[in-house]
Amino acid sequence: MTHGVRAQQREQTRQTLLRESRRLFSTLGYGAVGLSEIVRAAGVTKGALYHHFDSKTELFRAVLQQVQQEVAEHIAATADAREDAWDQLTAGCQAFLSASTDPAIQRIMLVDGPAVLGWSEWRAMNEATSGRHLADALTVLIDEGTIAAQPVAPLMHLLSGAMNEAVLWLASSANPTDLADTREALARMLEALRTT
Repeated sequence: MTHGVRAQQREQTRQTLLRESRRLFSTLGYGAVGLSEIVRAAGVTKGALYHHFDSKTELFRAVLQQVQQEVAEHIAATADAREDAWDQLTAGCQAFLSASTDPAIQRIMLVDGPAVLGWSEWRAMNEATSGRHLADALTVLIDEGTIAAQPVAPLMHLLSGAMNEAVLWLASSANPTDLADTREALARMLEALRTT
């Protein structure tokens, strides 16, 4: 067996572990999933799992990074489809609401993420993905005068916190109009930032 074939098999095993772990974490939650369940679902041994990940927490971290990256890419693609910087910001924020109403994403990214990894690490991971896009969009709008000159970091954290709290609230809501109402409230909140 060549080195290239072995490397390909290792990567395939890693991707299978990520896929099956993500499925289990999103449906059952981190606390309810054991390593034996993960290796059984992935069809690998515990040794194979430990070859790729030091612990269940490390495996969850990799799943969370994957989820956050996918959400960030969805937000960026939605925003980048717009020409105007303001439209990019509002479309990106609304795309975050849409993506985060998926129960599987909510559980991994917003519920278990901070609980498993701790608030500081979770926040740093969030800032490196969606937070970076939000900060970049706000910087452009401040530079062009659409939003009043101000430090970007506090504004980014306020908006990010508000949107995270909104999607957590939506996760527990049984009222079908709450998503539309939240979208409208977010649009009004963003509009209040505009100077032009």
